[in-house]
Amino acid sequence: MSSSLYSRIATSFRLTQGVEGAVLRHERLLTWRRQQSVTRLERPTRLDRARAVGWRAKGGYVLLRVRVRRGGQRKRAIIAGRRPKHKGIARMTLAKSLRRIAEERAHKHHPNLQVLNSYWVGEDGKQKFFEVILVDPSHPEIVSDPKIQWITSGTQRGRDYRGLTSAGRKGRGLRWKGKGAERMRPSRRRNRRDERRTQVKVIP
Repeated sequence: MSSSLYSRIATSFRLTQGVEGAVLRHERLLTWRRQQSVTRLERPTRLDRARAVGWRAKGGYVLLRVRVRRGGQRKRAIIAGRRPKHKGIARMTLAKSLRRIAEERAHKHHPNLQVLNSYWVGEDGKQKFFEVILVDPSHPEIVSDPKIQWITSGTQRGRDYRGLTSAGRKGRGLRWKGKGAERMRPSRRRNRRDERRTQVKVIP
């Protein structure tokens, strides 16, 4: 049985991540590091992945490559004056994924567009690179397309800031249902135990 075009594209991209594609990967990352942190693209680096998460080669779709610094984004150590416990450095972990941060930065550069989805394309020792798909909700081709016109609704404004994208829903723990995910809905903030402990019933 012959494989499809997109499966062959996926296989070729995986080869660039191994020993065979070290030279190509090095040249690609070298070029990406010299570009702006948010760069607009004409076509996706991973066509199979872009198509799977919603990109289409038509009007109204915008593709950006975003560079995000790796790590926990921790603050620099203060030389003197306080204990490490009180510096806000130790045991500090991001509540958002780097992919979600990339989506927010892309939206910040194009506030008139809406973030549809994103995917990973590469990383080195210091940065990670993501390609973010944005949609123009006022574009005639988007408004007339029944498959994507849902994004023109007012409820989809700032969907990346509110955790409505795929990366946002994953970070909010909404990929799971049932046992073990009882405190994820409607939100983790709403179901925090310490807040419920401090609630005091006032009897008039």
